[in-house]
Amino acid sequence: MKSMAERYSTSTGTDRVDRAQVHAWLSEQSYWARGRSRATQDAAIDASRNYGVHDDVTGEQVACARVVTDGVTFAWLCDVFVAPQVRGRGVGKLLLAAVVDDLEPLGLTRTLLSTGDAHGLYAQFGFAPLDDPSKMMARVR
Repeated sequence: MKSMAERYSTSTGTDRVDRAQVHAWLSEQSYWARGRSRATQDAAIDASRNYGVHDDVTGEQVACARVVTDGVTFAWLCDVFVAPQVRGRGVGKLLLAAVVDDLEPLGLTRTLLSTGDAHGLYAQFGFAPLDDPSKMMARVR
């Protein structure tokens, strides 16, 4: 039997995204994308850098993340989701390590994210609250 460290692998390409699974997670279980249509989710995947963690025993995708970036100065990390059945097993850390490792060579000045519940996880990878969040603004439809 494979150890936990050997059981999971990461991917950094759109070709391995289980689009149906990712859509189900985000549209049904996330607090930020509940109700998102499959067409919208597929378009977002196609327009982003995509990351996954896969169970090498079952072949199933067990986590996902997207990054929207210009590839030079800025990135937005979003749609980070770890399947409930594998939470607490280091899958989130494996996913974020893959994202950070993939983006590092780009030399981005800033990578932002928004989270309601995983501050401790992101802090392990260098994310911190904004020095002056009052400078940030949003236009919401």
